[in-house]
Amino acid sequence: MIPRELIGTAQVPDGEELKLFRRGDDFMIVLQRNELMNSRMSGSEEALATMTCERLAQRKALRILIGGYGMGFTLRAALAVLPGDAELVVAELVPEIVAWAKGPMAALTAGCLDDARVSVVFEDVAASIDKAKGEYDAILLDVDNGPDGLTRLGNDRLYSSRGVAAVRRALKPGGVLAVWSAAPDAPFARRLREGDLTVDEVVVRARSNGKGARHVIWFARRPEA
Repeated sequence: MIPRELIGTAQVPDGEELKLFRRGDDFMIVLQRNELMNSRMSGSEEALATMTCERLAQRKALRILIGGYGMGFTLRAALAVLPGDAELVVAELVPEIVAWAKGPMAALTAGCLDDARVSVVFEDVAASIDKAKGEYDAILLDVDNGPDGLTRLGNDRLYSSRGVAAVRRALKPGGVLAVWSAAPDAPFARRLREGDLTVDEVVVRARSNGKGARHVIWFARRPEA
């Protein structure tokens, strides 16, 4: 078996240390004993983007906020289906994540961060949401393994009733919040509905070939008026 090689570390502000490992051509980002992402499993992260874009197919000049670059699966999937008039803002809290994307994982990144439709802001996605008022057609969140602050406790506010209200204000009428999770979470789905959002909970597979673990994506839409 090819040994796993540690090739980078990064401190999450007010959180734990992230570690980037490589095994052959595969990469893993690990938090303590939790493997947050793996370059071999991208299906549900890609679905986060493609299924959101399907729900916004009739809109023009989409403006989308992506919370967390990760390994870029969601960003690349969105770029593949969106036209040239789209704008994608990636809010990344940990600068090393982007440095890894441009460095050891450059082949995986495939130049997506250089696309003219993409801009990167190095800040907490919650801050990006808080200062936005009716600006986004979609907000895509994949910053934890589900609706709780795994990478940092401060992320809990993203999934609270107050966080849901902030997302609703940041979305345009008819806009969509999409949240990735490794497992179902009934209380979070209830908070979305209580926040005056129409909720669609979809089960997707971890791998792009339709196999692997079952993950969950919530699509919560702000009413048109």
